Amino acid sequence: MVGPGTDTLFHVPDPSAPHVAADGSVLEMDEHLLVIDDEYTGVVAQGSAPQRRTIPGATITKMSVGPMDNNTYLVVCSATGDSLLIDAANEAERISLLIDENAPTLTFIVTTHQHADHWQALADIAGGTASPTAAHELDAEPLPVAPDRLLADRDTLSVGELTFEVIHLTGHTPGSIALALTDSEGARTHLFTGDSLFPGGVGKTGDAEDFTHLLDDVTTKLFDRFGDDTVVYPGHGKDTTLGAERPHLAEWRERGW
Repeated sequence: MVGPGTDTLFHVPDPSAPHVAADGSVLEMDEHLLVIDDEYTGVVAQGSAPQRRTIPGATITKMSVGPMDNNTYLVVCSATGDSLLIDAANEAERISLLIDENAPTLTFIVTTHQHADHWQALADIAGGTASPTAAHELDAEPLPVAPDRLLADRDTLSVGELTFEVIHLTGHTPGSIALALTDSEGARTHLFTGDSLFPGGVGKTGDAEDFTHLLDDVTTKLFDRFGDDTVVYPGHGKDTTLGAERPHLAEWRERGW
């Protein structure tokens, strides 16, 4: 894999070109280099197969990449094939295969925040796909690729027939964001929270003031707005729901982390 900071960009293969397996054989059209598990549990680990969830109007594929077990998400509009990649975190070759085989059109690459473990593959994927990148203005400067679009609270991103709302959450970093997607039947919201919300608590903060900011934002902008069945897709580890975490908000505030 070509790492960030080098002069060579990883090339994402042409979908119309034949794929060559490791043994040199050409794969048939119905064969794939990346096997995806359609029995979605939300539990993935480094080296495990990506998992794909089908929701009304879209599919969500979750894959763990890199030594810090980062989650990268590919959301594809079922009607148009337009897609959104959230956090090109690491393992550019695997992410490029995921895109090549499952995303007819990559509309945006969004980085949830500035921490380096969430953008190790960003330069390679952005260069290989020529897809526009997006991040919050307050976290843009450290990224290896200057965002084509600067995001702010309550902005929306249109990906085919899907609409993602940008939610700015301060505390883990100044410009951390979550993305909210409500499925096409309007029945359920799917939140991609980066490192701001996990099963069991909010993300790591540097001091008590940042912790209070983050918990306040998560409470008012997520828990106070969305229902208990809202699915949370974090930047590391397994999924959760707002309903599973809501009873513990007071406990988190009391413990201070």
